[in-house]
Parts: sequence; C-alpha cells; structure tokens
Amino acid sequence: MLHSQTHLRSRPISAGQLRAFEAVARHLNFRAASEELALTQSAVSRQIQALEEEVGVSLFLRHTRAVELTNAGGVLLRAVTPSLERIDSAVRQIRQSSGRKSVSLTTFASLASMWLIPRLEVFQRDNPDIDIRIDASDVSVDLDVSDLDLALRYAPATHIPPHAIRLFGEQITPVISPWLLKSGPRLKKPEDLTQFTLIEAGDAHHTHLEWLTWRRWLDQHAAPKLEPKRWLYFNYAYQMVQAALTGQGVALARLPLIAESLASGDLVEPLPQLRLESPMAYWLIIGPRNVARPEVLAFCEWIKGQAAQTRQATGDVPDPETLDKLD
Repeated sequence: MLHSQTHLRSRPISAGQLRAFEAVARHLNFRAASEELALTQSAVSRQIQALEEEVGVSLFLRHTRAVELTNAGGVLLRAVTPSLERIDSAVRQIRQSSGRKSVSLTTFASLASMWLIPRLEVFQRDNPDIDIRIDASDVSVDLDVSDLDLALRYAPATHIPPHAIRLFGEQITPVISPWLLKSGPRLKKPEDLTQFTLIEAGDAHHTHLEWLTWRRWLDQHAAPKLEPKRWLYFNYAYQMVQAALTGQGVALARLPLIAESLASGDLVEPLPQLRLESPMAYWLIIGPRNVARPEVLAFCEWIKGQAAQTRQATGDVPDPETLDKLD
C-alpha cells in the first residue's frame, strides 16, 4: 500500500485538477467553481479529491457552507495561479500569430480617450492590416503574464521599469472655454479665480495625485486661502476637460492631454506663465514576449512619433536623467 501511494504521488499532476483547484480556491465555493468550469459540482469535487491524494495532504478545509484553503493549499495556489496565467497567455499568443496581425495595449481611461484615440485613425489608415485592441483600465496589468503587448503608463521615473520609454512629461495648468472667458469676469491673476467655478479630480486629495489639486496650485502661487465661487468634482481627467469645454468652470488640466484643444482654440490657457511642473511622466512599456513582432514595433514607432509631436507642442524638456529614455 505504501509503495502504491508513493508511486501515485510521484507521477505528474493533471492540468484539469489544477484548473479545478485554482477555481475553487479563487471562489472558495465548489458550486461557483463548477459553473465557471462548466462541470458538475461532483466532478469538481472528484478532481480536488484526486489532487489531494496525489499531493498527499488536504488542500481545503470543508465547512458546512464554505471551504477555506489549508496552509498547503495556499502554497500550491501561489504556484498554480501564475503558471496557468502564463500557459493561457502563451496559447493566446500562438493563436494570434496564426491569424490576423494585431496589437493590444493597456492604459488608463483618460489617456486613451484624450490622447491616444483621437490620433489612432492615422495609424489605422497607414496600417490597415493591423487590428488594435485597447484595454482602458486604471488597474495596472502585468505584461509578463497577460496577453497584452504594450502598456502606456503614468508614473514618476522611480516607479517604472528600467526598459520603459519616456514619451513626455507633464505640466499642470488652468484652462477655460474661450466664450466663458469672454463673457465672464476677467481672469488675469490667481485672485480672479474667486469669480469662477473650479473643476478638479474629486479623489485627488485622498490619493497619490495631490499635485493635481487646485489647493497645491494655489499654494504655489501665493493664494492658499482663495475660495472659488463653487467647486465641481469629477473622477476622470476627460470629464473635467469636458466640463471646461462646455463652460462650466475652470479646470486644472494636464497639459499633454489638452494640447490639441489649446491648439484648436476649443480651450484657452488664461495663465500660461503659471504652469506647474508635475513629478509624473508618460511611458511606453513593451511586453517581453512581443519586442520582435513587426506589428508591435510598427505601433511603437508610431506612438513615439506622436509623443514627439506632443513634446514639441507643450515645450516639454525632460529631466537630464531621463534623456537616455527618449525615443
């Protein structure tokens, strides 16, 4: 009997058992796992029992209405989760390479809607055989295990990997609709902002984005106690800019994201001499498995070209330590 158990525990573990284990561990529920895997609950239970027999220990503590991982189960889950993600990513990459050419990237919603998408038609026109997929989310994605090719990130230089390519830096500046500026009170100095509604990110005071707040801008320009006519808060930068475009107030905007609106005259920068430097920059990161794919390289070159135009439009001068990361 001992010889049989030893032989059982030394053979390779079934991938199906690992799939079942990961699903149950993630949901901590056999029924939810079975629905996800399109198996019966008893089939999932048998998979887990077979896996526990092969491993030689219990992986779950089974209660009346729930299950929980044992210490051994936790150790196995930490190994299984990234392994399955890598396998799934490799399979997706193989499937993609055998079909149409495509480039997929992740970035945050405001950069996607305000900077990338308005420019994307040019790339599509010049590269009609390349499909583009954009995953706009504020959640950072690990390119090592995902099926995404590229990431456009917003972070200080100290928070990005060494192989990242700096696209452009950032300044913060007040912007306003030209018709509101003409029809409303004058806006020649910070003190004049008392006659306007001020628009800003509602969560900036509670996150790491403190430099995007009006209070910081006012502190830097000797008006720390200034109170506006009213405040108007939004979650995203593109919402703030949209409110400014429609004349609802003065927004504190990220210059690279509104450069086109300034150039077209849709927005006006009433206090250009009072721009505030931001510690943040915008970066391009290429997934390690995708650096040699021609369509990815083509998209990267296009992105870097667009970034050069933005740097020229905003007068961006990077810090000396980031010069070697420019395209």
